[in-house]
Amino acid sequence: MEKILNIGIVGCGGMGSGHAIALQSGTGNALWKVKTDDVPKFPGALTTDISKHLRLRGIFDIKPERRQWAQERKIPVYESYDAMLADPDIDAVLVATPNHLHKEQSIAAMRAGKHVLCEKPVMITSEDLEEVMQVSRETGRVFYPRQNREWDEDYLIIKKIYDDKLVGNVFNIKSRLTGSRGIPGDWRGIKEYGGGMMLDWGVHLIDRILQMIPEKVIKLFCSCTYITNKECEDGFQLHMTFESGLTVDIEVGTCHFISEPMWCIYGDRGSAVIHNFQLDGKMIRLTSWEDKDAEPIAAGAGLTKTMAPRSVGESVEERPLPRFDFDRNTLYRNFAEVCMGTAKQIVTQEHALRVLRLMEACFRSNESGEAVLFEG
Repeated sequence: MEKILNIGIVGCGGMGSGHAIALQSGTGNALWKVKTDDVPKFPGALTTDISKHLRLRGIFDIKPERRQWAQERKIPVYESYDAMLADPDIDAVLVATPNHLHKEQSIAAMRAGKHVLCEKPVMITSEDLEEVMQVSRETGRVFYPRQNREWDEDYLIIKKIYDDKLVGNVFNIKSRLTGSRGIPGDWRGIKEYGGGMMLDWGVHLIDRILQMIPEKVIKLFCSCTYITNKECEDGFQLHMTFESGLTVDIEVGTCHFISEPMWCIYGDRGSAVIHNFQLDGKMIRLTSWEDKDAEPIAAGAGLTKTMAPRSVGESVEERPLPRFDFDRNTLYRNFAEVCMGTAKQIVTQEHALRVLRLMEACFRSNESGEAVLFEG
């Protein structure tokens, strides 16, 4: 039997408490305000039982109410972060504190001989991450970026459509996430703490696109919004051009009262849409390009043939989105196995560095109002 990795969590707020529930229950399912015994297992036969890989040793948080929350769930609580790092039984630390604390706490953990699983964004700047990477090399400790949304089912469906060319050769992808509640009323609205939607949700959406498309990003244009918060961007629109000519549009917004599709993917043999996290959507695939002529239809104040819709069963067919089983605890499992030396790191430090550099290019584009060359 493989050794089980003992892990401590520093920061037990929204994300940290979710990790605590996921690890204590052994399900990997990060839920909010539930009892450990009430946490359901993920569906599917391929999902790893993480209780065989990771064991929650304890938590530390500076807020008394969060320490009390852990104690009520019989989770051990350390008196300080230094005490956690001094515990010889701790093999790894999960850093789930506000963004501006990630660098100092990650470096301290690695210098104390602990591996690190760090919440996104791993650092506020690429320069900070380069320093952390150097410490990882010096100490021989694993530093693992927790880019968990590479295992969101909506993304995996889009990735399969792209990889398998289910709508032909893809020329445009739209990835969108919008809400109507503004930036959360905590540190996420403060710039010096690493606030703003680019580092909150943008990091996820950009990460997934860069993992999916094995090409250089030649140039990008980004425009940020400051509708509900004047200090930090509460949304942005990003347009990226890849070396093949494929384009990707990413949008994050927090003042949208009508939801638009999360994903649209367009190819030369069809299109697909996913509307929401419930995976409502479909594929429309072309059966005959030759039947492209149409009778003119009424369109506002005139007629059009160009924009006349195709009818399902005539020259296009409607298909369900591809569904498949997968390991929803891949990241947790991979982190443990990398620490044990039995696997290669899936979400690499180098990939996280590329994501950070692209986000920095987004800010430069927003400030200048111009497109920015990235890897061209």
